Amino acid sequence: MLATLGTIGRRRIAVRGRQRKAQPEPEPVPVSTTRATVIDVGEPVASEDSAAAWLAGAGEGELAAGLAVLNRALHAYRIATTDPRAHGIRRHDALVARLGYGAGEQVADGLWTDARELIAPVPRQRRSRMPVAHARLAALLTGRREALVCEELALRARLDLDERREREAALQLRLALDAALAELPADPAGLALAERIEELRALQASVIAAAEHALDGRLHPADREAAAFALGRLEAALRARAAALAP
Repeated sequence: MLATLGTIGRRRIAVRGRQRKAQPEPEPVPVSTTRATVIDVGEPVASEDSAAAWLAGAGEGELAAGLAVLNRALHAYRIATTDPRAHGIRRHDALVARLGYGAGEQVADGLWTDARELIAPVPRQRRSRMPVAHARLAALLTGRREALVCEELALRARLDLDERREREAALQLRLALDAALAELPADPAGLALAERIEELRALQASVIAAAEHALDGRLHPADREAAAFALGRLEAALRARAAALAP
């Protein structure tokens, strides 16, 4: 269930050719927020004591399950509205995250009998990768380096795989791997990646097979494992390329 909170009227920037003069230091404009409520209706709790016990032990795992449901709904919205810019959310996109329980009438309105707020964990980032990422960002923004097509395709495949859209992931991975095998040998870091390129080439047959099965709508467990492994090796090769090109 989605609800918009704090809605304000949109200001018209231009009306029949007229414009509003912007102040040198304008005040921040209030914005509306969206409250998403995910309700588990699979098996009602037996009593309020049972619900309280569940709440005491619930945490990030239950929140992750709720986010997965929400992202599936947002993906369906993307398809239904044909809006290519609609996207899902991450844990750290949430301003506030709460877990709770309540009666049907309460939870239908985003309310609860009891709830608690989860403090977002600090994302773990390997310090060794941070300078490389910052250097790459600067190189991409200044035009000293160009992003490879396979990098974007690999990111899309990873998102599909993480969101359990396995057929889409298999098809996206085939494109990503084909692009990588065309781009990496000619890349400035190609010589340093020779062994990794050969490894990716050896995985190509299994990736093609998984993509063909995905087209038939019958992705097998072995295909899922092959796609996940190949994507991991492609991501490793791209990380190695970024390190090799780092100043």
